Order: sequence, then structure tokens, then C-alpha cells
Amino acid sequence: MKFISLRIILFLSLISFVGCKQNTTVFNDTIASSKNEIQYAKGLEIYKHQGFSILKITNPWPEAKENFTYILQEKNGIIPDSLKQFTIIPVPIQSIVVTSTTHIPALELLGVENTLAGFPSTDYISSEKTRKRIDAGKVREVGVNESLNTEVLIDINPDLIVSFGLNNSNPTLDNLQKSGLKVMLNGDWTEQSPLGKAEWIKFFGALYGLDSKANSIFSKIEKEYNSTLELVKKATTKPTVLSGAMYQEQWYVPQGESWAALFLKDAQSQYLWANTKGTGSLAVPFETILEKAQNADFWIAPGDFSSLKQMSDSNPHYNQFASFKNKKVYSYSLNKGAKGGIVYFELASSRPDWVLKDLIKIFHPELVPNHKLFFFQKLE
Repeated sequence: MKFISLRIILFLSLISFVGCKQNTTVFNDTIASSKNEIQYAKGLEIYKHQGFSILKITNPWPEAKENFTYILQEKNGIIPDSLKQFTIIPVPIQSIVVTSTTHIPALELLGVENTLAGFPSTDYISSEKTRKRIDAGKVREVGVNESLNTEVLIDINPDLIVSFGLNNSNPTLDNLQKSGLKVMLNGDWTEQSPLGKAEWIKFFGALYGLDSKANSIFSKIEKEYNSTLELVKKATTKPTVLSGAMYQEQWYVPQGESWAALFLKDAQSQYLWANTKGTGSLAVPFETILEKAQNADFWIAPGDFSSLKQMSDSNPHYNQFASFKNKKVYSYSLNKGAKGGIVYFELASSRPDWVLKDLIKIFHPELVPNHKLFFFQKLE
């Protein structure tokens, strides 16, 4: 009897294995039959098919070992059996909750900001257009990212919640899905290339059935960014640049492969930590910073300071840098929304062309004489 049971178990296991293998093969064949619509973003893939799209998040958080696949089903679209194992989202969606301010510009650029039903910590939102909707009570507060308010979200009952994960453990999102709500992870924040971040507008375009509009918007940004890159090649100098500030006895600078550092490179400046590896921040002793950057020509993004006096009051050692003495310190923290949210954190990833032009205006003003600084301002 035990022998028969063992044979049955082995037989069922074999069927299960073959079934999984066949499903995987069909899934891979389905993807292979279409072209990935994404060019620059490393963590996003979109495959268009008749009646549905396959959307893959391949880098949901740094060094992630798993990815997430979603099926966007158009009206009357037929989903192959091999894809029914994944989360299926009917599109176009009519209501949404997003959890990062970087998602707000994409909604507005696509003209679907009126579908935003909820957001965590709404004071962080800077956009005047969306702030009006918040003030009118049309966008509800849904808690904080680490602990979204499940009861409020169930009451809102949006077509979709777009969130992000710092790792593979997020009980709140699991509970929301168990409650019957649709949840998608968005990994735009892990992108490092300026155009890679901006291309995530196609993620939202796919959700709203506005792929063509998203492609058109991105193409214009891409063209503007690349033409500005060509323009700055005419620069005859390459000024040295310091970035970051002190925090708890350490100075934190952007690592050389980070989004911020790549902008400095593209703007034809000599960022003094450009050769470091990594995409985050590097902790450096003050003495090392002073030795290497005391005579740097410019100081970009010195934390959230709004004046030189505020900087020197915080740390008198800042006075030792030539860029500070020469008043060549530029910050993104002065341009704020009505509730204090910093516009740079919200909009910069969607408009890398504006960021690049700002930096060129700072380093090589003769190349963009008509450009007015938007994100960065000189500290007085």
C-alpha cells in the first residue's frame, strides 16, 4: 500500500513539474512574440499583445532577487491560461492611489490627475493642480508608506494601488491584497539613468490605455535631453564640483554611479567623487572632504539648507570651502510647494531635461543664456 501511494505521489509530482515547465515555456514564448516597449529603464518591461499587455517589474528594490509580473487586460481581452497565475488588472483604470510624489507628475502629464483618490502624507505633494484637489477633499489621506490605512483604502476601493517596496517583506500590502484590492509595485526609484527614471511614465500610460500619449511625452523629453547633451559638448571648461553635507559626524556624497552623479557628468562638470562605485550615498570623514574639495568651484545640493547663514550656523567648518566663500552654492530646497514639499523630489525624475539645463546654466551659463533656473537656486 505504501508502495502504491509513493508511486501516486511521484506520478502527481511529475505531472505538476511538467505542467509548470509547460506554463513557463508558454509564458516565455508569449513574451518572445512581442517587443519590449522600454528602452532606457532597467527595472521595467512592457509587452503589448492583442487584448492585453504584460508588465514586468524586474528591479522592485535594490539588489532584488525576484520580479513581479502583471497582466493588464483590456475590455473583452482574452488572457492565455499560462498568464492567469499573475495579478490581472482591468484597464483602463478609473481610480488610483499612489504612494510616491514622483508618481504625481506622470498622472498630470497624462491628464488623469482627477483619478487620484488617495495618497499617504499629502503634505509632501507640491503640485498646485493636485493640491487644489487635496484641499477640496477629493484626495484622501491614507496614512504613511510604511503603514497604509487599510480601512480607509477599503473604503476608497480604488481600481489600483501603486506602491513600492524596500525589500520582499511588506505585510501591509499583503493585507490589502487579501482584502481584494489590486496592488502593483513600482520601481521607478531604483533607476539611475536620468532618462531611465523619466521613461516610467509609460508604466502609467499602460494603466490608463494611454500608451501613445505616454510615448509621445517621453519622446519629447528624450529629444530635449539629448539635444541638450549635444549642446553642452561645446563647453570649454569642466568645473570641479562638491556635493552633499555633514550628517552625524560624516559627510554624505552621491556615489559615482548614482542618478545625481550622472547628471553632474552629463552637465560637463568634474564631480570629485565620480569614480566611486555604487548608486547610493557614500559616508566620508570631514577631513577627507576638506582635503579633496576645499577648492572646488561649485557646491551642489548641500542638504536642505535655504541660506549660507543657515549652513554656517549649522557647521562653521563649511566656511572653509572656496565654493562657500565665493557664494557658488546651489540648492534644490528653495523651490517648495504650499505645504513645504520640495518640488525637486517630486518633479525632477519626470523632467530630467530641466535638471540638466539647470546644471548647465550654473556651470556653463553662456550655453543656455535664456534658461531660467527652476529646480536649483543660488544660496545667499
